[in-house]
Amino acid sequence: MAAAVRQAAVFLSLWALCVLGKPTEKKDRVHHDPELSDKVHDDAQSFDYDHDAFLGAEEAKTFDQLTPEESKERLGKIVSKIDEDKDGFVTAEELKAWIKFAQKRWIYEDVERQWKGHDLNEDGLISWEEYKNATYGYILDDPDPDDGFNYKQMMTRDERRFKMADRDGDLIATKEEFTAFLHPEEYDYMKDIVVQETMEDIDKNGDGLIDLEEYIGDMYSHDGDAEEPEWVKTEREQFVEFRDKNRDGKMDKEETKDWILPSDYDHAEAEARHLVYESDQDKDGRLTKEEIVDKYDLFVGSQATDFGEALVRHDEF
Repeated sequence: MAAAVRQAAVFLSLWALCVLGKPTEKKDRVHHDPELSDKVHDDAQSFDYDHDAFLGAEEAKTFDQLTPEESKERLGKIVSKIDEDKDGFVTAEELKAWIKFAQKRWIYEDVERQWKGHDLNEDGLISWEEYKNATYGYILDDPDPDDGFNYKQMMTRDERRFKMADRDGDLIATKEEFTAFLHPEEYDYMKDIVVQETMEDIDKNGDGLIDLEEYIGDMYSHDGDAEEPEWVKTEREQFVEFRDKNRDGKMDKEETKDWILPSDYDHAEAEARHLVYESDQDKDGRLTKEEIVDKYDLFVGSQATDFGEALVRHDEF
């Protein structure tokens, strides 16, 4: 187990080094919320965008094989999950939270996979000791492994992040805290650690700031090239004009945060408001299960909608 983990860590580290070493390939440190769907949002043509947004693209496909009755039944069960306070109504906020969950289902699946490998005593919690032993146990046996990686430094960094994710400070993570540990960019209270780790990666001279050459050096390696690619020149301009807001030649913590964690347009909120507007028959600003199921084809697909879209495509052809 430990050997396998060690091999995986080495593989990932080497992969990262190879990728980062490509002189013309740009490295992206910025955390953006991805689009809800790669389909065009045009309800006059189809509700495919809404289906992807509401369910996630992979889950949406499974509804296309269901009869309308089966789709309505499954949708009704989903509505019960969305209604978090169980008051019989779905608000735009509850819909927004559900859409964010559906879009990031892969994160929770990743956590489930890792949970099984780290909850060693199967008590439904993961202590720092459990995580450390499962991930870095081999370091205790071989404190100076001969593979070029500083595992002690990696462990210290993981411990700091674990403590940040552990909101009650008992060094024992619930599943939610463990999710924040593995995917800190998804949690507001973890954003400072994301910024800190990013700055530590880029800040080569240890002054706690990121200067222009460190910024460029993180995403581009000259590798003997006489001339920089055009995108590198653009990034230099971006640093001077936009990243370094106070024009002191370096990015501090707040400037780095604005760079890697921008305030994006909230696609989930916009879609939630759209779904409420289209389905709210009595215009009270919230949805009942009946209102949602009545407009089921806006939320989910079925054999009927899939067949209808096939006819439209055939007619267009």
